[in-house]
Amino acid sequence: MKKIAILLAAAPLALVACTSETTSADATAESSEAAAPITAEEVTAAQTAWGEGIVAIGKAFTEEGDYRAAADEHIKKFYAYGDDATILFKPTLAAADQFRGTFDEAMSYFVGTEGSEDKGFAIAPWTAVRWENEGTVVDSDSAMAMGNYYFTDTEGNDTKVEYSFGYVRGADGELKINLHHSSVPFGG
Repeated sequence: MKKIAILLAAAPLALVACTSETTSADATAESSEAAAPITAEEVTAAQTAWGEGIVAIGKAFTEEGDYRAAADEHIKKFYAYGDDATILFKPTLAAADQFRGTFDEAMSYFVGTEGSEDKGFAIAPWTAVRWENEGTVVDSDSAMAMGNYYFTDTEGNDTKVEYSFGYVRGADGELKINLHHSSVPFGG
């Protein structure tokens, strides 16, 4: 009887030990993923996904869906605002309020705010975003890309915009934008 009681008393300890090992292994895997060097292929994938997100916001708007929720998800997924990082964001169509260092300022730019210069860049809507990188620089824990991207409107016309994006790896292991500068090419 004593042997059974000892075995039953030891069983919860064994389960806790297994749980702790699994948790520790999971944390180590997450930490390794978050510390993995950034690759040029990841930058290209992040650019493609960012463009698809802009299109999705506009589609939600035209279909009278929750475009604000789509923009909220987009910003949280692609920008490092929640990672205690400094975000340098200079949007294309911004003059009076040129820089968007906070989540709320980015949201205003993408979906608009009444009484401001923000008309909602992402709700234009756009049907496609095409990237042409002039170059990508990868430095293990950060990356930068510069070039032109083209926003296709509902009539098939492209708007060419110049960009520079900076990326860091977020706590979730995904690339996050910490620098976003866009401008319309000089026309003079």
